[in-house]
Parts: sequence; C-alpha cells; structure tokens
Amino acid sequence: MTNRFNEVMTVTELARETGVTARAIRFYESKGLLHPQRAGTTRIYTHRERGRLQLILRGKRLGFSLSDIGDYLNLYDADPTQQDQIMLLLAKVDTRVKELELQKIDLEASLTELSAVKDQALIALKNNTKRVANG
Repeated sequence: MTNRFNEVMTVTELARETGVTARAIRFYESKGLLHPQRAGTTRIYTHRERGRLQLILRGKRLGFSLSDIGDYLNLYDADPTQQDQIMLLLAKVDTRVKELELQKIDLEASLTELSAVKDQALIALKNNTKRVANG
C-alpha cells in the first residue's frame, strides 16, 4: 500500500492529478506560491506542495487574487497555530462576500433591464408583424 504522505511526483504527474497544466504549476512557482524540491533539473512535488496547489486552486475558484492567496500561504508557513492565518482568511472572506453581494445587485439590475429590453423587442416584433400582415 502506498503512503500518500511520503509520495512525491513530477510536475507532469501533479498536473494530471489536479487537472491543472504543468505551465500553470510553473507559473504559480514563479510567483512564489509553490516551492518544489529539485532532483537535478526535475521539480519534485511532495504532499505539502500538492496541498498548497489545492489551496491556490480553491482560492482562485473563490475569486481571490494571487496576492491574497500568497499572503494566506505565507502565514500558513509562519504560524504553527494558524491563528493569524485564520484571522486573515476571515477578513479576506468578508471582503470577498461584500464584493460578490455588490456584483449580485449589479447582475440583478442588468437582468431586470435586459428582460425589459427583451419585452420591448418582442412587442416591436409583434407590431411589425401585424403591420406587414395588414399592409
């Protein structure tokens, strides 16, 4: 039985496992978000780097910037109690929720306006069809 905790993989294997391109993984490394070990010229990813990549991907899905994700990951390494990390996460989540709530209001207004435009277009189309039929 393989112990996943001690398992290492190459960038290609990590990409295949996570559904992310090797190029994206290298990009995250270039931004200082991932720190793989090296065996010669080959990058070696441990369970720790897989976990960091999963946190990066989750942060991206939730709309956080790479800078915010980097701040979060840096605290993960610096604070064994994770107290600072949790407090930062709460602040970032609150900010993101507020941003999304504002976007939701904007989207609802846009949907209402588009619905009205659609109704007007349908009425105009119906009136034009009647004129052609009577004309």
